[in-house]
Amino acid sequence: MNLDDIVKNILNDIRIDLSDEFDQNFERQAFFTQAWQRRRSPTRPGGHILLETGQLRRSIQSRSTDSSITFYSDHPAAAIHNEGGEIVVTERMKRFFWHKYYAATGAFGRKKNGAKRNDKRNVQLTTESEFWKFMALKKAGTTIRIPRRQFLGTSPEVEQIVRTIIEENLSEYLGQTIVDDITKK
Repeated sequence: MNLDDIVKNILNDIRIDLSDEFDQNFERQAFFTQAWQRRRSPTRPGGHILLETGQLRRSIQSRSTDSSITFYSDHPAAAIHNEGGEIVVTERMKRFFWHKYYAATGAFGRKKNGAKRNDKRNVQLTTESEFWKFMALKKAGTTIRIPRRQFLGTSPEVEQIVRTIIEENLSEYLGQTIVDDITKK
């Protein structure tokens, strides 16, 4: 085994292990040990953060060269969630918010006389419909702050994983080299 093979093995092991760890960030709802900020939206209380459809999680990919690995996502919302920031409310967004409001208000359970039932689901829908109405009434041009919920990037945990993989591969190579030298004699 030559040095190029060792580097390829190290890069492949790093790619596999970090791909799994970045995927696990969605289960942990944290970037390793740094927990993501909870949702304030009542649309999915108690639900997993950043996992509504799973598209963002599935969009994480890696690209390898002879000397590097790059992890990336081509999902349109990946950057704003990973880094945080602000988005500007547009007229199109307002139309979407109104659509969600009308969808939420139309789902109320009703009694035979047409009045709303006073049950747990209707209370949740009332909270949800109020949220969408609040969002729809925002003026175009105002901003919505998206908190940073990092799922890709460097951290002490990433550095430790890389260091461990390099040490294991090198010790395996050096151990094999010593065995090869002894058997040749």
